[in-house]
Amino acid sequence: MRTTDQTLGLVTPSLSLTARMTVAFGKAASVWRALRNRREIDYLNELDDSQLRDIGLTRQDLNTALTTSTFFEDPSGHLTQSARRCARSSAFGSMRS
Repeated sequence: MRTTDQTLGLVTPSLSLTARMTVAFGKAASVWRALRNRREIDYLNELDDSQLRDIGLTRQDLNTALTTSTFFEDPSGHLTQSARRCARSSAFGSMRS
């Protein structure tokens, strides 16, 4: 290996075992979190429409979150955005009244 290769960044060092384990654990934790949040959305589906409205969601928001995210993607981000959008629109609507 030449010094110029190292200086130019042409040589990429391999990850240590600890770093590889950290990456693998992070990915596994991410998949586990996504699956857990999908189960929580199933619990939210058991609420009636007025209870969902109280937390700023609709049944359509729940269905959209589940269908637009891939199986291993965390759908909770979609629900957070929907609830924030609902809160902003209701706050804006009350300002108009």
